[in-house]
Amino acid sequence: MLRVITLNLNGIRAAARKSLFAWLARQKADVFCAQELKAQSPDMDQAMLACGALCGHFHYAEKKGYSGVALYSKREPDRVVEGLGVREFDAEGRYLRADFGKLSVISVYLPSGSSGAHRQAMKFRFMDVFYPHLKALRLEKREFILCGDWNIAQKEIDLKNWRGNRKNSGFLPEERAWLTKVFDELGWVDVYRRLHPDTTDASYTWWSHRGQAWAKNVGWRIDYQIATPGIAARAVRTKIYKEERFSDHAPLTIDYDYVPD
Repeated sequence: MLRVITLNLNGIRAAARKSLFAWLARQKADVFCAQELKAQSPDMDQAMLACGALCGHFHYAEKKGYSGVALYSKREPDRVVEGLGVREFDAEGRYLRADFGKLSVISVYLPSGSSGAHRQAMKFRFMDVFYPHLKALRLEKREFILCGDWNIAQKEIDLKNWRGNRKNSGFLPEERAWLTKVFDELGWVDVYRRLHPDTTDASYTWWSHRGQAWAKNVGWRIDYQIATPGIAARAVRTKIYKEERFSDHAPLTIDYDYVPD
């Protein structure tokens, strides 16, 4: 069995203070993907660098207290690839790939466009670059699991107030159409939706800090494990953990009936 967990931390130091790593140690994860570290190498203590039996790899943002992704694994990867090879995005620490035999796991953090038109324009540029990259990955004839905060809710069932968000970043028609093409044209699989095609409010993974969104469960499903069809078909169960709050996102755990070679 392969257990993969993904979580946007909204700051690794803040999440650590909320007992994230104590919780993670109990999960027996094979791979843990984290986004939005908001830290750089000098900020990381030993617990953050290696969580118990898991070894950590990191793609830090150049800007202090901003972005960044991590990938922790029980097994040391055969190869690690840091960044997409595009300066604009790599400076923000948004992509980390680890290869384990014929399986690759990627921790990815798509830009948010909610802070203004300039960031939405950057998000669209990232999507323009990332789509052909996703197409190229499919040609590698490997199994892939892409874990992360994609900052897009694809369907109306993926957020509470979909009518009021149709003109807002994360639920724009262009974003939703792009993600639909990732699934329908490139053949990637939304693993959670494969197992739970109709779930609504139980599927949310992010809640705004505004307006008692958490208390009222006014959430969005923007954190995904998106996989190649072969390993997606081996997913056997999912869990969105809400008993504790480590950030404004909830961890998404998926178990796969798969053992990397």
